[in-house]
Amino acid sequence: MEVLRAVWYGFLRILAQLAFPAFWRYRSFGRKNVPRRGGVLIACNHQSYVDPVLIGVGLNRQIHIMARRSLFHKYVLFRWLISSLNAFPLNDSGIDVGAIKEAIRRLKRGNIVLMFPEGTRTRDGSIGEIHPGIAMMAKRSGSPVVPAVIDGAFEAWPRTGKLFRFGPAVRVAFGRPIYCSDSAERFTEELTSDMLRLRDFLKRKC
Repeated sequence: MEVLRAVWYGFLRILAQLAFPAFWRYRSFGRKNVPRRGGVLIACNHQSYVDPVLIGVGLNRQIHIMARRSLFHKYVLFRWLISSLNAFPLNDSGIDVGAIKEAIRRLKRGNIVLMFPEGTRTRDGSIGEIHPGIAMMAKRSGSPVVPAVIDGAFEAWPRTGKLFRFGPAVRVAFGRPIYCSDSAERFTEELTSDMLRLRDFLKRKC
């Protein structure tokens, strides 16, 4: 089962790598900052529907995605697709002890878990408030947190858009891993600061 999942995941990643240049001018930076093995929690801003693909397409490891529970109830085929790509449900309210425990379990098993700590897609393209729950997950799992920032996906597919737009430059940057060894408040401040620096870096690259 795991072998088939890996083959399926790899096939879709290659397909996305081939298709992206036809849609957007895509580049990624800092992929070497993502550890090659062991549990890793990627904390990313949330600009569009395609953010999980933008993060996963450039990495050689599979990612596991915390996704809104409502996405698992829309269409049977879509539910099967995201489940086959390691997604697991999170209550739309963002308060879900079961999902947090599942994320920690996957991290301890050595997987990469992608989380959007803002809790929802941005309404204006900016990086919103980072919820401190990510600090608890990092501390309990003992996993490093890799800050990641996407820029341009909001222009490619804004929250209010029914379809994506062709052409925008879409950039992704991964920062150096950080650990939660202090209070949740200080860790959240450090993560926010790192994400803002990555945002400024990507703005200079556009």
